[in-house]
Parts: sequence; structure tokens; C-alpha cells
Amino acid sequence: MEIKVLGCHGGETPKHRTSSFVLDGRLAIDAGAITSGLTLREQNRLRAVLVSHAHMDHVRDLATLADNRCQTSTEPLQIAGTVGTLRVLRKHFFNGLIWPDFSKIPLCGTQAPTIEWLPLRFERAQDVAGYGVRAVKVSHTIESAAFIVERGGHSIAYSGDTGPTERLWTVLGQTPTLRAIMMEVSFPDSMAKLAKVSGHHTPGTLARDLAKLRGEHNAREMPVLAYHIKPAFQREVERELARLRGLSLDVMALGDDLIV
Repeated sequence: MEIKVLGCHGGETPKHRTSSFVLDGRLAIDAGAITSGLTLREQNRLRAVLVSHAHMDHVRDLATLADNRCQTSTEPLQIAGTVGTLRVLRKHFFNGLIWPDFSKIPLCGTQAPTIEWLPLRFERAQDVAGYGVRAVKVSHTIESAAFIVERGGHSIAYSGDTGPTERLWTVLGQTPTLRAIMMEVSFPDSMAKLAKVSGHHTPGTLARDLAKLRGEHNAREMPVLAYHIKPAFQREVERELARLRGLSLDVMALGDDLIV
């Protein structure tokens, strides 16, 4: 799988974009920077967007993506997320007030809706745009899911927004096809209290969580791709991550194209 990094930060400046990744040009994971990072042709190639949770920095470009696609005759875009996440998006985002309900607005020249909702059940494998996807509940301030995405006998994990959690590591330890983990880390260790109340990781809590990975995998060898660092703490968090020992860890950057 090819991972294109459109956004990998926990905030925005001219040099930072919020969470948004694309697999093989077909499947987006979160929507913090889709339309600012893809051409119209690339946007229309997308078949689905996995939404980890309903916070604005992970969903906001669903609005402009739906609007752009509505003006073409491409296929409906699937928006896939847990039942709770989709409920929030339908009630508070695509509600005809904050933004039009594009599930009721047809694509140009067709009768097909611009977007379709695809509910995901926790820990049930489902097909999304030709990928096998499992959602696993993680620990955040609202309902939030990690995703395990499999294709061609290989899988990656995407943590979504989470602080210290448990179930995810059990499931990952039972996933023999796992090749990499995209893992959030937001604040430096000096901001541990804020990280805890906001449901995020620091380098210290991330290292302790990674130590929970057992079963099929060795935490020392599993590639970990860190993202979601807050712009104000970028250098501090990167220095703390660099001091962690016994991990195969890299920090994702805008524009990265990775093969897993």
C-alpha cells in the first residue's frame, strides 16, 4: 500500500496541516486536508473516506470534497465511520444548516447521491473501497476509532486520536498481516496533564502503550509512524521521540509518500 501524507499535524499553520492520508489514491483516512492537498482529478478518484471521529480537524474537508464532487458525474463517495461518528456528522455537520446534506443532493447529471453513509461496527471486518477495514474503539474525549486496513495480505493500523488505551494493542497483537502502525502523539511530556484530559499521547505515554504490543509482533521491530504533533510543540516532541530507545519510529511529514 502507498500512503500519501496530506496532513499529519494536530493543528494548522502555513507549514502544518491537520490529519489526512490517502491509500493508493483510492481510500482517504480522515479529512483534515483532502481538498487542500489533492487536485480535482485526484479528489474524484477517491472511493471512500474513513473518519476516525467527528472532531473538526478530522472531518472539515468532507464539506469541500462533497461540494467539489457534486459538480461532476463521478461515483458517490462513501463516508465510513462508526455509528456514533456518523450520527454526529449527520446531525451537526451535513444537516442543511452548517452544510448542505449531500446525501440528498445528486451528482451532476445523475440520480446518484453525492455521498453515501457507511456505518462500521466495532471489530467487524467490512469492505470499504476494496479494502478490509476493522474499527477498534480507542480512548478519546468522544467516540473515536482506530482502523486496521488490509489489502493484498498486508495491513496497517491507524490510531485516530487516542491517549493510553488497551483493546487496540490486543487486536493488533492478533493481526499477523500488520506491517506498520500510524500512531498519534500530540504533546510533550511536560504537558502530560493536558494530554490526559484531551485524550492524546505524549512521547512517554506512547512508549508505554507500544510496550503493550505482544502476540504476533515485536514492538521493537514494528515500524511506527508518528503524526498529530501540535505545531507549537513540534520541535520539543520530536526531540523527546528521538530519545526513545528500542523502537522503530519515524515522524511523518507533509508530502511523504510511503510504501508499506
